[in-house]
Amino acid sequence: MIRIRGLALRVGGRTLLSELNFSIKAGELVAIVGPNGVGKTTLLRALCGLHREFSGEIAIQAQIIELYSPTQRSRAIAYVASDETMLEMLTVRDIVASGRFAYHRWFDWRETTHDGDVIAAALGAVSMLDFSDRLFATLSSGERQRIWLALGLAQDAPILLLDEPTSHLDVRVAHDILLLLRRQRDLGKTVVCVLHDINEALEFADRILILGGGTLLAACEAAEVVPSGALERAYGITMEAVHTSNGSVRVFPRSSV
Repeated sequence: MIRIRGLALRVGGRTLLSELNFSIKAGELVAIVGPNGVGKTTLLRALCGLHREFSGEIAIQAQIIELYSPTQRSRAIAYVASDETMLEMLTVRDIVASGRFAYHRWFDWRETTHDGDVIAAALGAVSMLDFSDRLFATLSSGERQRIWLALGLAQDAPILLLDEPTSHLDVRVAHDILLLLRRQRDLGKTVVCVLHDINEALEFADRILILGGGTLLAACEAAEVVPSGALERAYGITMEAVHTSNGSVRVFPRSSV
């Protein structure tokens, strides 16, 4: 579904990441983790064609990203950013409906019955259908995060990219968002998300990409993350693994006290 070969990302002429090689299969939920400023968001933006300052190859569904038209990209990839802005006097439904733009000519934006069904299904998937007529300005941060996800779902693209979908959310709402992403994976979508909470990645992701030191340190299944030592190399601190009663693993910085 996604293939990266010899990728180097630059920002303002400075190389941020280099020698990236990995693949993401259809129907995987993959988390990208790493320290602040390492290039997680830049990598995500490159995958959807928004960051063009790179060398190497980014292929989506066996076609290099540069050959996609904007409409083709929008139909193949839904990108949900962490810092989206929107006119707050729009209704929730209006915002989610904008996810259907890729399926209309610029001069013919008339909602079809199919559009309406997809919009309703997207709102239903995030349990926000009853909020359709609410103004976006009246929503809490957790509710807004659900609407951004619904907008991405309304694009009806096979690949869903999300930048920090659980940032600034309380534990319960973050857990609900991650369960939603897992359900999308179970429905066949390929989901790639940047996460700051390593334990969220360990709990929900099929595989984890660990960035650090200007490159990809590991691309492995959750069970392999701790033994690989890549987390300690990425963050520069000693990690301690704790095995829970249900068989999962949690990691914490080891106290020096």
